[in-house]
Amino acid sequence: MTREQLLEQINKKKSFLSVGLDTDLSKIPTHLLDTEDPVFEFNKEIIDATKEFAVAYKPNLAFYEVNGAAGWISLQKTLDYIPKDIFTIADAKRGDIGNTSTMYAKAFFETMDFDSLTIAPYMGEDSITPYLAFEGKWAIVLGATSNKGAMDFQDLMLEMSSEKVFERVIKKSAEWGTHENMMYVVGATRPKLLMKIRAMLPKHFFLIPGVGAQGGSLEAVCKSGMSSDCGIIVNSSRGIIYADHSKDFAAIAGEKAHQLQQEMKEFL
Repeated sequence: MTREQLLEQINKKKSFLSVGLDTDLSKIPTHLLDTEDPVFEFNKEIIDATKEFAVAYKPNLAFYEVNGAAGWISLQKTLDYIPKDIFTIADAKRGDIGNTSTMYAKAFFETMDFDSLTIAPYMGEDSITPYLAFEGKWAIVLGATSNKGAMDFQDLMLEMSSEKVFERVIKKSAEWGTHENMMYVVGATRPKLLMKIRAMLPKHFFLIPGVGAQGGSLEAVCKSGMSSDCGIIVNSSRGIIYADHSKDFAAIAGEKAHQLQQEMKEFL
């Protein structure tokens, strides 16, 4: 999907919502466990209930890989079910070099046909550039995350420099692609940091997790991170897909997604 196509969805739906499909068999409604493929059945109902309000879906691959071969089948069925005009994100956080990255890129962009993939950049240029060779596909680079362990490395000051590690990573990696094929993951719970990174990258899209269950504020994210043409995709996972555990779970998920869409509409 091109940048123009993504922006078309954002403007059409008045939304920049990504729904995270972190589908855990221990958390889905129990009545689905008797179906042939509970993970897919759950995802299917969530997609049907939220597709009017979402511009992206983000399956977290750990929740599929844990189920072995069956999990990969569920993932592919889910991907095939997502409407083709909605942006798809493989949240896999791959990060390897050379031929290995090329194989990962072919797996996610050709074999499975995701629009984008999250990538850890700490092995440098040759861990990112193989993904940029695929037209209409996106590398989503981990920029500055908001987890507790982020402080261990990302916020360290570089010797003989006024930069922190995450700043050097973002500045350097931005040289390898463009705002047409690279995005950055930036956590929602640190709005001042988000504002700083927006100043560094005025045109790039940011994928922003952490709104909702993790405590991030949508208003703070919008004020700190939006660009002139939106430039953000805000992900909500647990706050939508696990909002209810009854047989009405999908309807409640749809209501939560609609509520977020209505809030987002005010900032567009």
